[in-house]
Amino acid sequence: MGKEPNMVTSLTYIFYIIIKNFEKFHKSNEVLLLTLTCIFQQLKFETRKTDFSLDTKLGIEISILDINDNPPRFQRDLYKINTDEENTQGSSLMTVLAYDRDKRGTPNSTFHYEIKSVSPQTENTEFFVNEYGVISFKGCFDHEVAEKFTVVVEAKDHGEVVSLSSSTTVIIHVRDGNNHLPTITGQMGSGKVMENEIGTSPLRLHVTDKDSPHSPAWKARYTIHGNEGKHFKIETDPETNDGILTVIRVNIYYDGAQRELSISVENEAPFFSCTVKEKTTTVTINVEDANDPPAFTVTVKEAMLEENAPTGTWVGKVTAIDPDVNHARDFVYEVGDDPEGWINVDPHTGDITTVGIPDRESPHVVSGVYTVLMHAVDDGQPPRTGTATLNIHVTDKNDNVPQLEVDFVDICVSDVPTTANISAFDLDDNPYGGPFTFQLLGDVEGKWKLNPSFAGLVKDPGVYVGPHEVKMKISDMQGESEIYNLTVIVCDCSVTPNCRGRRDSAAKAAFSAVGIVLASLLLLLFFISCKKEFTSLQSGDSAGETLLEWKCFEMTLHTNTSSSFFVFTKVPNSVLAVSTNTEQEPSNWQSLHDGMQHQTAQLTVGESTDNVKYLWA
Repeated sequence: MGKEPNMVTSLTYIFYIIIKNFEKFHKSNEVLLLTLTCIFQQLKFETRKTDFSLDTKLGIEISILDINDNPPRFQRDLYKINTDEENTQGSSLMTVLAYDRDKRGTPNSTFHYEIKSVSPQTENTEFFVNEYGVISFKGCFDHEVAEKFTVVVEAKDHGEVVSLSSSTTVIIHVRDGNNHLPTITGQMGSGKVMENEIGTSPLRLHVTDKDSPHSPAWKARYTIHGNEGKHFKIETDPETNDGILTVIRVNIYYDGAQRELSISVENEAPFFSCTVKEKTTTVTINVEDANDPPAFTVTVKEAMLEENAPTGTWVGKVTAIDPDVNHARDFVYEVGDDPEGWINVDPHTGDITTVGIPDRESPHVVSGVYTVLMHAVDDGQPPRTGTATLNIHVTDKNDNVPQLEVDFVDICVSDVPTTANISAFDLDDNPYGGPFTFQLLGDVEGKWKLNPSFAGLVKDPGVYVGPHEVKMKISDMQGESEIYNLTVIVCDCSVTPNCRGRRDSAAKAAFSAVGIVLASLLLLLFFISCKKEFTSLQSGDSAGETLLEWKCFEMTLHTNTSSSFFVFTKVPNSVLAVSTNTEQEPSNWQSLHDGMQHQTAQLTVGESTDNVKYLWA
């Protein structure tokens, strides 16, 4: 695989490939050429340094943009069904199904059904197909008019550039129903019988029926009325459908010389009658082409950009088309919403380049993504605007040093180690942030040291009660560092459990306490007339401290960012160590950027010298 890399870089590439239109993909000063030999081929890539040593392997996600190269296809090219002539109008006859192999959820795979032709065309029958492929009809079937219908159904997709379609044929056979009554058209025979003679046929009735011969709708069924003596019967000739009257019982002459018989005829199948309930007509509405806004081929585009990339860096390219059919208009590309003003777009080609220096720590970069709105504006009256979203993934650079969360801590004096938390953060993301490395600087021998097991700061007994400054260097994982002065306030916690408790009590009565103290100060100045003399003495071992000689009662107000306290001494000619950094300006902290790294160190002090008393305000 080559030599071990000297530096590992985490890179993410997202490529968009349009079949039949390959382009070069830029990454800083690199150019990566892609050759696609198979749509579904798995491609592997490596990047190498100029010295041909292996730098890192790249996991590359390639999204192949679909084109409309598949028409909808029906499950079958030919369907055959049978339906009854008496089928209720409006009923569903069958369902045809089609599918499209193009990408789901896109116009290329979305299609509709349409009936392209019906043969033969009849006056009282219409066919319809809905969006689910269900074929239904309106009107009345008439087997005698059309025994069979041939219906061609088309499925057509909604491709934006080109629309593809296919068709299937549905053959509908209409089974004959009894929609025509049989009609007696004549009779044949003498109409006479001899007394006491049976088995003769004096009469034969002829009928006509327009329904299909020899079907239940055609076959006649005769009934004799007035045959009280049951002397006669009538049967149907299966071949001719004639009714044959036969004597089955002896007739007596003196019962009457004539017999009045009434004969009716019907079919074996029940008779039905169909009347068209409703008809449709076709009207033509001309739709005039209005000015539609340009449409981007990709409405949400992803791009990669390095933090601090120089001005003029190529980011990507957007493409739009004018959907107007009859009068396509000219349009230009514009930057819609660019909060930081980092990018520019060529109005004619759509190429996007930088005009500002991208900063991943910008508040407008959310989870590493900077969002810009792109516009395509045509020259219509009025102009119409199409919109696309450009998501720029800003890769991080190590351009920020670690910072302290707060620049002061409180520690209680004690004979045993006492801890306090020191928090640091880095605006850069992994691997340019934590975990951090802490290092003490300056003259700390015999005063402060770090405990490597938990990054604690250990105090020797020589460190007195009061404010102290500790110089500390904080480094990130890549070695970028910064030096900070950490203010450590050491206090006597014999009254309250810790310094924080004192500060919390002070905060609750801040305004009243300050007023009382100021009044007391004026009163003391009125009753006490004393003079302090400052005598320069040799500096002690503690860095940043000055030794002062006091001659009388003295009260000094000390403040920091979270508390106020007074220092009193009443020992004549004594020496008191007072920190020269008793006032700290509040630090203005910005909101932490998403993804910043944090780590906490521990601060510890030991026993103290109790030569100074504190009253906390």
